[in-house]
Amino acid sequence: MTDELDKPIFERSCCPITCSLDLLGDKWTLLVIRDLLLGKKRFQEFLESPERIATNILADRLKKIETAGLVIPQTYQLKPVRHEYVLTKKGEDLKPVLQALVKWGKTYYSGTKVFEAVERRVAG
Repeated sequence: MTDELDKPIFERSCCPITCSLDLLGDKWTLLVIRDLLLGKKRFQEFLESPERIATNILADRLKKIETAGLVIPQTYQLKPVRHEYVLTKKGEDLKPVLQALVKWGKTYYSGTKVFEAVERRVAG
């Protein structure tokens, strides 16, 4: 039995670059993935990124990458219901793609810097 999320959806063509760009090629999606890879998990944490994504766009991108199987929402509060987002293996597998973009960007855009990972505080 194949997973629904693994069924190919060819919006424009069967080219793997085209298919990847159909999911990841907008202005915001890879930045949300970047933040997830850096340890951000909660809606408010994504809003604190320097690119200043609008709340409606962030909600849309989180839903989009959830539907694509890149993240899983996990409830951390019930009233009101709030989620944090955890990358799936499919989402984690984007790490080398972003690392390649970092390398390319650092080579051709002097003065750029790589953001630090988010330090998680342990409740206790």
